[in-house]
Amino acid sequence: MTKKVAPPPALPFPPRDVSLGLTRSEDVAFPLRWGIMGTGEISRQFVCASRECPGATMAAVSSRSSENAHAFSEAHEVETAYESYVDMVTAPDLDIVYVGTPDTVHKEHCLMAIEAGKHVLCEKALALSVADAEEMYTAAERREVMLQDGVWSRFFPAMEHARHLIDEGAIGEVVMVQADFEALYTTQAVTMAYGVDAKPVDIKVSGMAGGPGGAILEFEHNRFAVLTFVAYPSEFPEVTEIIGTKGRITLEQPAHCPTALTVRIPPVAPSRYLGGNTPSPLQRFEYPLPDTIRMPRPFPNQQGFIYMTEAVHRCLAAGLVECPQFNRAESLHLMELVQAIKVLRADNPDLAT
Repeated sequence: MTKKVAPPPALPFPPRDVSLGLTRSEDVAFPLRWGIMGTGEISRQFVCASRECPGATMAAVSSRSSENAHAFSEAHEVETAYESYVDMVTAPDLDIVYVGTPDTVHKEHCLMAIEAGKHVLCEKALALSVADAEEMYTAAERREVMLQDGVWSRFFPAMEHARHLIDEGAIGEVVMVQADFEALYTTQAVTMAYGVDAKPVDIKVSGMAGGPGGAILEFEHNRFAVLTFVAYPSEFPEVTEIIGTKGRITLEQPAHCPTALTVRIPPVAPSRYLGGNTPSPLQRFEYPLPDTIRMPRPFPNQQGFIYMTEAVHRCLAAGLVECPQFNRAESLHLMELVQAIKVLRADNPDLAT
């Protein structure tokens, strides 16, 4: 029996847009002038990381409050603070807008920027419903601009490596996904493992919307996902396991923004039961965050925003209006699953909403 192994750790793992031959690595230097919509913590961390992209200029910022916009501009060396969102998105010297405002106004703010002819990278969740997201994508298609769903997890090298192994069949057919954190992040691991064509035949939800709780998703051919939505505060593991018929991939904590993965591909599976209680051989791959990014008080691995920003630069340089790491089809599929989970909670009087 030929033993399948993961690529050797000495080889760097390229981003999906580059490995597919769609873009060029050097086009991280493609010039884009960014406008930042919203001045909250997520926008702060986005700017701190993304300004390290060689082609990125943090050119503008706007907020509900002019005072907040000016304070953000001064604190983070953004060129210009605008008095309103409209003033910023209509500025002729901007190329792209990062929408970092609350989810409830993402549709309004994305459409505002799109109609002004700007590309958009929108912080997740992209929209409150699938219908809203479809309207937003249609508007971007009409204006021939990018609307990129900001599920940044997909751009981490460890996540890209995991997806490559799944696509190559290195772990055989995926039969189980186990993940813990919150609905969107755990469910994106499911869509990555099973693809956009896999539709659940059954979903069971239990617990509280904000955790603790969880969901079991059943797919055709006896495939499952078991998702745990954790409560704060608690010392949750936040590890994602992608289990196949020939091997297993572990995205190490924090699995929604991983810098390491472990791959186990034994000669026979399950290795302990068919190999005389012999543990599966493993390979661990480390993808350290860039050490050039200085970010006071970051959330876990928030420096990794740089991976998504660089992909946006490469893709726009190539004339693409979506990144293959997380395209329109997968964005809508993910929202369908998350929406289904939330609807089941809302429809069950025994579940907290």
